[in-house]
Amino acid sequence: MSGTGPGGPQRPFSAGAYLADRAAAVAAGGVCVAGVAGMQAVFGVGAQAVFLTAALVAACGACALAAGYVRRARFYRELDALVRQDVGAGDLAALLEEPGFLEGRLAWRAIDAQGRLAADEMGVYKRAMAEYRDYVELWIHEIKTPIAAANLMAADLHGPVAARLKGELDRIEAQVEQALYYARSTSLAKDYAIRETPLAAAVRAACRKNARYLIECGVALQMDVPEEATVFADEPWLVFVVGQVMVNAAKYGAKNVRFSACEEGVGTVSSRTVLSVADDGCGIPAADVPRVFERGFTGANGRARGSSTGMGLYLAAVMCEKMGLGLGIASEEGTGTRVMLSFPHDRRRMDLQTA
Repeated sequence: MSGTGPGGPQRPFSAGAYLADRAAAVAAGGVCVAGVAGMQAVFGVGAQAVFLTAALVAACGACALAAGYVRRARFYRELDALVRQDVGAGDLAALLEEPGFLEGRLAWRAIDAQGRLAADEMGVYKRAMAEYRDYVELWIHEIKTPIAAANLMAADLHGPVAARLKGELDRIEAQVEQALYYARSTSLAKDYAIRETPLAAAVRAACRKNARYLIECGVALQMDVPEEATVFADEPWLVFVVGQVMVNAAKYGAKNVRFSACEEGVGTVSSRTVLSVADDGCGIPAADVPRVFERGFTGANGRARGSSTGMGLYLAAVMCEKMGLGLGIASEEGTGTRVMLSFPHDRRRMDLQTA
């Protein structure tokens, strides 16, 4: 079997390792051969007979060792290969045939017992996670009622204080929605439906949803998305992703955000529509760009502002992955940022990516 020891990774089950493990038995066999030969010599047996007897005893011992090696080699090599492939503990016993030698059977039964225990623990964990997720979703839906009531009461208020209050309510609602999408993104079930969606309409819906915050930040929007452009996506999820990108741009100093769409690779199997969201904000330091889609990563800009959670772009990346969409980012510090969403034209490719 493989492993890691003081000398580095060990080799898989081999003849050398097998003989080394049975060094005592090999030594005992050698002593036995020498003893038989010595006894025959003492009794006056001829040298040729002594040699043949010793050779016969040695051959029998070698055959026994070889048979034991052959019986064990297949099991241990298969086990080593599965371990190297990072097969889960619950699947190891199912993928291994119970061997015919004693220590192999004991090892297989131990693996099987651990696999069943791991499966039981995973079942408990999954049920607990499902219950927690259901609770979070229920809480989110319940909290929306007082938020809606507060919005209705604030609608009759006017003045700068009222405007700030409405803005804070919008931010509370946005954070609640983010929590809802995060809870759904961790589920194995598909809480989304990929359909042909008008791209321009989805972008406008995201703009309307975040209009108050964009106005508060003084962001001007420019739309260059063809009305006839359609993409395969879940519309609510797409609106959320575009909204997260817009809010991120406004949060980091953008005053202009431009949406544009084009087709790439037309006529090929990799044809796609690419939505580009470009802003003139503060940009992202080069060292932070590769990590912006990591969970909880805020980067230098987020730490400077102190209010970033690092969850917006992470959720956008998770949702794009689940929908089979591409998501990329290009940025230059002090110049601006461009986020690209790519929508494959071939729905079958999306299904393969999300399977």
